[in-house]
Amino acid sequence: MANALKLITPRLAEVERFIGAQLAEAPDSVREAGSYVFEGGGKRLRPAMVLLVSRLLGYQGDRDVRYGAVIEMIHTATLVHDDIIDHAALRRGRPTANHKWGNQLTVLLGDWLYTRSMELALEVDDVPVMRVLSRATIEMIEGEMIGLRMSGRLDTDEATYMDIVRRKTAGIFAAATSIPALFEPAFARHRDTLMEYGTHLGVCFQIADDLLDLTASESSLGKPVFSDLREGKLTLPFIRLLPRLRDWERATLAQVLTTGHLSADAESDIRALLDRHGIVEEVRRVAMSFAERATACAVTLPGGIERDALAEAPRYVIDREF
Repeated sequence: MANALKLITPRLAEVERFIGAQLAEAPDSVREAGSYVFEGGGKRLRPAMVLLVSRLLGYQGDRDVRYGAVIEMIHTATLVHDDIIDHAALRRGRPTANHKWGNQLTVLLGDWLYTRSMELALEVDDVPVMRVLSRATIEMIEGEMIGLRMSGRLDTDEATYMDIVRRKTAGIFAAATSIPALFEPAFARHRDTLMEYGTHLGVCFQIADDLLDLTASESSLGKPVFSDLREGKLTLPFIRLLPRLRDWERATLAQVLTTGHLSADAESDIRALLDRHGIVEEVRRVAMSFAERATACAVTLPGGIERDALAEAPRYVIDREF
């Protein structure tokens, strides 16, 4: 994986420059807040997928850079809006845009990123790609709306959780991995496999992210631990845990879920419950099952270092640390 990522490092730098050029042409407020958000870091995994798949297919043009940037802009717009919805004050150890500039400007920043992303596809008359991007964006919004409906509720089941994950997270991964198959007619035969690969990778990524919220330190997360629970989100570890708890134990979770307050004692109690029932390892096995499905898709693609990287990416996603 590391060797393949080195191969696309120059292209990732071009993606960053492309994004910077879009911000440079924006109004001052968008440029300032947008630059701040993008300077916050991130592994740029989604644009890396666009670049890796494009290289695997043998693509020689520059649409990979354009759509790597577009995918990252859409993803960033989602993060910006999520932080507003969740009233988040920190992301990656820095104040969020909404914390610095307020909700009004930050909502508009997210809107600008979404709309500019679609415009970038229209500029080159790329209607097939725009269909993929617009569908992925709609599904992310729908996933967020379903999540909001379930906020603070103990009755979120695994099917609903998976529906939200497929819409909010897996859809943009599937777009990232399948869009290069639209670049040339000869690539089209790989599109379904690449879309399935991206979907499984995205689900794997989200489940691993849910686990990091429980297992990583606050300094490495760049935000408080158990943030999902504090924000009223019942993630897979807690969905698996709840049926095994006694009433008073469920009440502890319910209080955090509905009030957003997590005392040191409650955190200690919840960690003990997770340990007692082996939830972290159990959910990690679920993530691994999606990783294995993604890898099974990857190994059917054309051989080479890029295919090897795609096959290794799911395990990288599970083992990553902030």
